[in-house]
Amino acid sequence: MEENKAVIRRYYEAANKHNVDLAAELVAPDFVDYTNKIEGLESLKHFGNMFFKGFPDLHWTIEDIVAEEDKVWVRTTVSGTHKGEYRGVPPTGEKITMRCVDIWRVVDGKIVEAWAVDDLLDFYKKLGIRVT
Repeated sequence: MEENKAVIRRYYEAANKHNVDLAAELVAPDFVDYTNKIEGLESLKHFGNMFFKGFPDLHWTIEDIVAEEDKVWVRTTVSGTHKGEYRGVPPTGEKITMRCVDIWRVVDGKIVEAWAVDDLLDFYKKLGIRVT
């Protein structure tokens, strides 16, 4: 379980460096993120690059990390400034902070599955995305 937590910590470290290639080294080729509808490494890289383009200072802070068998639960705070286009939304200059709980499944040192619960309401409001 400690090894699985170490894999996830390295993943967040790579993400904080905006290094999608390094992060991809920790992910299995058949990776699936059920929340964000991501299947495979290329989709994961595209998703990461989209976020980094829109939020060039994006940063994850791990608040808690817990492992049980092949699963790792991580509570994070994500922050960044909307300085680039993100999903068709032009830059607003807004600083965002989002709280997330991610669940990762790690097998043989590789991340194979992911689920997330993200607090998106304030995030969408700051981008001017109408939430109904």
